[in-house]
Amino acid sequence: MGARRIIRITVVCYAVFCAVLAIFLGELAFHPQRVPVTARQSAEATAARFGATLRDVSVTASDGSRLQGWFARPADANGDAVILLHGVGDNRQGAMGFAELFLSHGFAVLVPDSRAQGESGGDFPTYGLKESEDVHRWFEWLVMQQHPKCVFGMGESMGAAIVLQAAKTTPFCAVVAESSFASFRQIAYVRVGQFFHTGPWLGRIVFRPAVETAFLYGRLTRGVNLAEASPERSVVGSRVPILLIHGLADDNIPFPQSEQIRARNPADITLWEVPLAGHCGAVNVVPQSALQRKPSALRSKSQEMAAILQSLLQTGPEKVSCPIAERWFCLVPCWSRRRR
Repeated sequence: MGARRIIRITVVCYAVFCAVLAIFLGELAFHPQRVPVTARQSAEATAARFGATLRDVSVTASDGSRLQGWFARPADANGDAVILLHGVGDNRQGAMGFAELFLSHGFAVLVPDSRAQGESGGDFPTYGLKESEDVHRWFEWLVMQQHPKCVFGMGESMGAAIVLQAAKTTPFCAVVAESSFASFRQIAYVRVGQFFHTGPWLGRIVFRPAVETAFLYGRLTRGVNLAEASPERSVVGSRVPILLIHGLADDNIPFPQSEQIRARNPADITLWEVPLAGHCGAVNVVPQSALQRKPSALRSKSQEMAAILQSLLQTGPEKVSCPIAERWFCLVPCWSRRRR
């Protein structure tokens, strides 16, 4: 067999493998696990402990999708509200540990299912492209129906990426994002490397044609360009105070992703990197002594929120296991539900 023939066969095999990998990546991104909402009784009990009634609420997205969520206002309300966003492959139940914490401090809480997750409509997730507008619709619902003094946003993993992209057009008083990716393109490189047990260089260099073809596949089959999902671009020029939290032991979304986001707007973004913490796992490792040393991350009108976060990072939900299939591509939270 001549050298030229070997080269031709190698090139053809590489091209075929990249094409197959591109379709696999594209379909995996558009088909995360949809977890049914089954814990309403538990959520109602949580709200009732603070004199709140758990309400089913909904809004219509710009594309006509019906988005579903829960709303609760505690009896001892402080006049502020917070929108809590879950990660991919999860639903509103995954944010109820946070909801309990904020209810206990007087915040009204809005806990929606992201599009194509839980009971919300939508054919597939877009990792912030459409969800950022969905969050704006929820913000408008809160302002029109509940008239809060301040509305805060908080998300984890994909929910963190969504709330950061929403902050570009939604006038939150402050935003908190834990374990966000900087851009969907960057995290796609990371996912390819994780799948083959290498670094992100494999996706960025060797299989870059597969990643770029996967984005093209998404544009041709779904009409969306996931490469445009970019929290790091969205925070440029934003005046919303932002607190980023990222564990230095995060093996799902590496901590340099948050460093890239902060670098785009260092004046309005504070980054708290937590040693030994895994994906969305700061609550599991931060001792009280560290909390006492932690500087206020948000500006003057958000001091109360910063205090609540300190409490959260000491007493928040415990860690639960992540399904391997979800961890591979879908930016899943590794903890979200408070164990009973």
